[in-house]
Amino acid sequence: MTQNIVVLTGAGISAESGVATFRGPGGLWEGHRVEDVCTPQALARDPELVHRFYDLRRAALATVEPNAAHRALARLDAQWTGGLLIVTQNVDDLHERAGAARMVHMHGELNAGLCAACDTRRPWTGNMAPRTVCAACGAPAMRPNIVFFGEIPYEMERIQAALSDCDLFVSIGTSGAVYPAAGFVQLANAVGARTLELNLDPSEGSDWFDESRLGSAGVLVPTWVEEVLGETRSGSAVV
Repeated sequence: MTQNIVVLTGAGISAESGVATFRGPGGLWEGHRVEDVCTPQALARDPELVHRFYDLRRAALATVEPNAAHRALARLDAQWTGGLLIVTQNVDDLHERAGAARMVHMHGELNAGLCAACDTRRPWTGNMAPRTVCAACGAPAMRPNIVFFGEIPYEMERIQAALSDCDLFVSIGTSGAVYPAAGFVQLANAVGARTLELNLDPSEGSDWFDESRLGSAGVLVPTWVEEVLGETRSGSAVV
């Protein structure tokens, strides 16, 4: 019987709300090469470009809303009495706006700033100019709270602990190409957890899952959540 669930979400779940996916045609991210806007080297080389890029994304985020998939996971969070951790690769706040609380942003948050000098993180709305002063330490070192390529994702110990104790691992809207998240299914398999993929198309890691369901997150996720909560109410095992 399922007690502990880990859910991984990726760009596909927020794409249905109008959030641009990480990789677009030609390897571009909203018209920019990833190497030009999402690496420590890019920030050092052209801070104005990097800050402007995230300022625009922050502004765009304010124009979109959570969709049915976000709301379904928030419902799961509210009603599931067992262990649950929603791990998102997304930097938007749509899970929170839908009402989810038991979650981790492993790649950071768009609506937050990070001090490169003292590692203080704080909520942030509006634009952030290069060399913005940190309120905690006074250094002109504020940057977007985004995990750049080459940096370690947040809360990996907590995520790995949840995976080591889960009975069910569900991956939603992910490409299966970006590590370490792409390896989570293998960690779940190693402890004997049931694994399920909900995706628009097969991911690069589809063969690792016990089951794959293809379609839009807005349809698949509410259906799956209803299955989980419905089986719990009936007293039958969830697999």
